[in-house]
Amino acid sequence: MFLTDSYNRPVTNIRISLTSKCNLNCKYCHREGEVSPREEMTLDDISEILKTAAKFNMNSVKFTGGEPTLRKDIVDIIHAVPPSMEASMTTNGTLLAPIAQDLKNAGLSRVNISIDSLNPEKYRGICGKDYLSLVLEGIDASVKAGLTPVKLNVVVLKGCNDDEVEDFISFVRDKKDIILQFIELMDLNDKSESSYICSLEEDLKNRSKTIITRRMHHRKKYCIDGAEVEIVRPMHNTEFCAFCNRLRVTSDGELKPCLLRHDNHLSIRGKRGAELEELFKEAVSRREPFFK
Repeated sequence: MFLTDSYNRPVTNIRISLTSKCNLNCKYCHREGEVSPREEMTLDDISEILKTAAKFNMNSVKFTGGEPTLRKDIVDIIHAVPPSMEASMTTNGTLLAPIAQDLKNAGLSRVNISIDSLNPEKYRGICGKDYLSLVLEGIDASVKAGLTPVKLNVVVLKGCNDDEVEDFISFVRDKKDIILQFIELMDLNDKSESSYICSLEEDLKNRSKTIITRRMHHRKKYCIDGAEVEIVRPMHNTEFCAFCNRLRVTSDGELKPCLLRHDNHLSIRGKRGAELEELFKEAVSRREPFFK
């Protein structure tokens, strides 16, 4: 059984925040839209949510945070993913190197790693810690473990790291297991960021020999001289919303139909069986595009 909302958008993906805690202090972080998180979910809670998602034919799960690798039971959580679901994770990469192989062995397919500068001083200014070398080790360990394709998430900050676009493209060039993602800053009050990311995408389009349209969000992948680059534009983007296929779960156990809304959550902490299934159905019925 598939869940489809009133805008005829099937829900095939679930995104679960495992913790609101983080060992960095990135100045742009939205923590998956969590407002004031309480105690994080238990492994048993997460396992039940995964089983229900699989029952509704959701075929993939992405674990996020905060920083999900801060969870001491992260490997056990990956083990709990049903065989029918692909598991991936978004991480800042600072704690990844020692556990990358364990995560792969537990069933994790791939990782997205946040890295907003290749310059140590600038990285520290954005993220609050001098951890760039740990992130680079995490990238290498992930490729070695087969957590591929590794996607590098770069939030483009105008006047801060936007001068590193070419450096990042060079960094991933001819690395077949790494894809670069430039991500628009989420700021509802500043449309200039959207204008900049649109101009960046237009430049990439003009330079690309091959352009691939991905199924999810109709996002484009630009192939530029041995580098694969994607642009993620969630803001003021009707196409992004029109093709949204996911439900989100906050770290304290609330179903969140839309990243940008905080007024339509449903508490599922401790829920089981038929009650949990009905809450999934209700959450999907509350889904509507934020940008129409």
